[in-house]
Amino acid sequence: MPAADETAANEELEEQIEHVRTKGELTEAQCRALCEKAREILQEESNCQPVRCPVTVCGDIHGQFLDLKELFCIGGPLPETNYIFLGDYVD
Repeated sequence: MPAADETAANEELEEQIEHVRTKGELTEAQCRALCEKAREILQEESNCQPVRCPVTVCGDIHGQFLDLKELFCIGGPLPETNYIFLGDYVD
């Protein structure tokens, strides 16, 4: 992706994150675009990722978005706080 396109995509992502933090849900189209971008990133990354300490380890939140928001309120916002999310990976 050219630098200008990547910058625009990052700005859109930041706007979506701020929208979710302050107002709540995304539209279906925004959610689909966000999931597609996440898939692209995850396909490029290795299965093992280095994590800088200190790190907050979180259990399986079973897809509960409000629980995720609460964790960020308690533990601190990204990227100031590092998180590892565990799950049962079977659901």
